[in-house]
Amino acid sequence: MPINSFTDYPMNWKPNSAELKSPLYTSIAEKLESDIKSGVLTPGTKLPPQRELADYLNVNLSTISRAFRLCTQKGLICATIGNGTFVSSDAGLNTYLLKEDSFPQIIEMGAVFPESEPYDEITEQIKRMLIEPHFGKLFDYGRPEGTFWQKEAAAKLLKKAGYDANPQNILLTSGGQNTLAAILASLFKPGDRIGTDPVTFPGIKTAASMLGIQLIPIKQENNEIARDGLLFACKNENIKGLYLIPDYQNPTTHTMSGSTRKTIADIARSNNLIVIEDAALSLMAENIPAPIAAYAPKNTLYVSSLSKVIAPGIRLAYVATPTIYTKKLSEALYNINISVSPMMAELATRLIISGTADKIVERHRVYTKTQNQIVNSYISGYPVLGEPECMFRWLILPERFTGESFEAEAFRAGVRVYAAERFTVGKAKPIRAVRLAVTASGSSTKLEEALNIIRNILENDEGYALY
Repeated sequence: MPINSFTDYPMNWKPNSAELKSPLYTSIAEKLESDIKSGVLTPGTKLPPQRELADYLNVNLSTISRAFRLCTQKGLICATIGNGTFVSSDAGLNTYLLKEDSFPQIIEMGAVFPESEPYDEITEQIKRMLIEPHFGKLFDYGRPEGTFWQKEAAAKLLKKAGYDANPQNILLTSGGQNTLAAILASLFKPGDRIGTDPVTFPGIKTAASMLGIQLIPIKQENNEIARDGLLFACKNENIKGLYLIPDYQNPTTHTMSGSTRKTIADIARSNNLIVIEDAALSLMAENIPAPIAAYAPKNTLYVSSLSKVIAPGIRLAYVATPTIYTKKLSEALYNINISVSPMMAELATRLIISGTADKIVERHRVYTKTQNQIVNSYISGYPVLGEPECMFRWLILPERFTGESFEAEAFRAGVRVYAAERFTVGKAKPIRAVRLAVTASGSSTKLEEALNIIRNILENDEGYALY
């Protein structure tokens, strides 16, 4: 190993070797993480080649490789074949997109929530359950398998979103994001790679980072996964699975075409990919193509949750899983204790069987359409993407903004929105855009107030031509 004698080594990251401690690879990884989170290394920065960095620090190449691997598993850096290693586009950003009460004066358009309402029908259903003689049994331990009656109800619900699932292959879980974490924990291992859209739901990003799984952005055409991009990722990036939101993609709002769904299913079958199909908002749609799971049922885990389409407090999700994965996923749900409570499962089942769930979904749909009409009237002429039934919109910004700068300016003016950088995967270049949650403000009056602020910020950009 050469002894480094350079005093002005031509690299954009030069950690001080005197500060390193044993074991060296963890010390280098900790320094790299610290410099990324403190802003010394900004998103998109290209890191020195591993061999040059090893020479500079006078350590073995394997030490640098292990350090980079640790940071890659945390989602802090990403490597692309033939291009090198870069600081991830979302490194250092908060990806926990939850509603906050710390700033009551801020109008919420960041976190996605359905309309705020009393949910009287749910209350009445609970009251009827309370007077039944065997109600106390619902406080026993629950299992992800559920009862056949509950699984049949789940299948009935999934069919409304276009998927004719076998009730025997449906598991019950305590929420969609918990389901995603359990799928990653049970079917993948640290170091595995999963393909995604270049911008995607932050929940999958945090779960993958926690488990040491790397997300790989797949090349797109017309806002959809491109066939050649997916084939390239299979061959060169060695992806083991895919995570996709075909209906109302979060955050871009895009609904994937039927032909692309079939193409993805074909490639998944031929390459033995595990497809995670997130159908969080599919029930809100009135007319959508059949899901990917319909074309590749032996490869696809189809996840449908109730918190967005029924009520936030109903933390319940259904996952239709191929038989080959049912046992592993069921054991993971049980072992990490995220199975659903029997009372919640029974409540959801009765809401579905009685038709109450359909009525609530329809009411959410009508309300969302009304809120989107307000959005269209206040931001008319600006490129704000999204269908009438989608609970969020994707606002493309003027060139003078980044997503981060617009988010900060909106917050200072009294509105919380979320920047594209929070959703960006790996080295993908962030789009100049922000996500607007149109049903989260609590009222049409609040929404109008927020949109007026957003409109004023946009109009202050004198060089921006209206569409």
